[in-house]
Amino acid sequence: MDNKNNILLISDDENFSKVLKSKLIFLRDNDFILLSDYQDAVNTFELSNPEIVLVHENQSADVTFDLIKKLRINKNLCIVLIANAYNKDVILTAYDLGIDDFVISSDDDFEFVIRIVNNIKHNSVKIASLRNSKILEQLNVIDDLTGLYNYAYAKQAIENEIDDNLIDDGYFVVLGPSDESKNIFSSEKMAKAIKASIRYSDIAVLGKGAKFYLLLPKTSLNGAITVINKIEENYGNEFKLCAGICSIAHKTFEEMEASALQAVSEASSTGVQYIAAEEKGDSLADWLGDEYEHPKNYKLFRQIFNTKMEKVITPVFYRLQKAWEEKLFETEIEQYTGSEQCVFHLKNKNRNSTLRIVYPGFAKIMIYIVHDGLDSPENKEIQLSLTKISQKELISIVEDFIKEFKYTCV
Repeated sequence: MDNKNNILLISDDENFSKVLKSKLIFLRDNDFILLSDYQDAVNTFELSNPEIVLVHENQSADVTFDLIKKLRINKNLCIVLIANAYNKDVILTAYDLGIDDFVISSDDDFEFVIRIVNNIKHNSVKIASLRNSKILEQLNVIDDLTGLYNYAYAKQAIENEIDDNLIDDGYFVVLGPSDESKNIFSSEKMAKAIKASIRYSDIAVLGKGAKFYLLLPKTSLNGAITVINKIEENYGNEFKLCAGICSIAHKTFEEMEASALQAVSEASSTGVQYIAAEEKGDSLADWLGDEYEHPKNYKLFRQIFNTKMEKVITPVFYRLQKAWEEKLFETEIEQYTGSEQCVFHLKNKNRNSTLRIVYPGFAKIMIYIVHDGLDSPENKEIQLSLTKISQKELISIVEDFIKEFKYTCV
């Protein structure tokens, strides 16, 4: 049987099994079809060692899901769900548990044959890929724990991918756990979350010091941010990342790595999810800073501002309010954030001062500082590019504002 593309059909409906088996007689001569019910499924599977398993949906979805879980322990296996009807929730859950494909039980004969033949081909490629991965593990190119490229081969793997496919569009990302997530960090779990979040054409590398490198060809900045969010979601447990993002255009591996490592370090120190590295020449920062010469994606600007408001402005305002409430006597401190402006307000019997962060809908924010009753340098406007907003920068500006309020009240 080892030389045959064995197919195991699992169903508790004996009549359906016989009908389906008759549909599959058009497969190649070396295909051998076995039948089993759910009760004997695992034992039959272990004895026959099939390459393809057809799982006919049981009356109980939980029973179906439990069988798929048990079968998926074998990574070389191709699992096809035969659903009784198109139920989106059932099919998506089955995919999450590891099926490779699905077909509806009422489909025509040729649909079954095409799906099975395609999955035999797909499974052959998958087995060859796993075999190659084993060879790479033995050569220490692939890390045996995470299944990712080892750092020693990062430069070769990434530059080969870029050169072989003439890639000059996309992003290089360095990832690491945020400070608050380091206590729940696992390299193996992180690698699993990464592999579940990236495309086949993307490259993932195990970096140094709990860092992971991603090459995301033909991906926008917004797409790179989406991948970061997806990795957090797949990791679970409210896990948070810090990331440095760098464009791959016209750069060597060393240049991408240096820029992204600096950016992830800044993201970690300021407590934000990500920072996009500044580029020389036509960079994201230059693009955001030039309001006239290039067409703008205002939806992207809004997304960046909303992220900054959530990850930077709101926590800084709250932290400084709590820190200064006991230091400024007989002073009311109020702060709030909204979709168009964020306000930090100080008031006592001598002074009424307001710091407003206004988003005018472009690539920059405006910070207006007004101390009522003063006509002096303390009243000012500050203009910042969206890429320049960090917790460190904002803390400095707000604390200067608070100190000005404190000293002008005397």
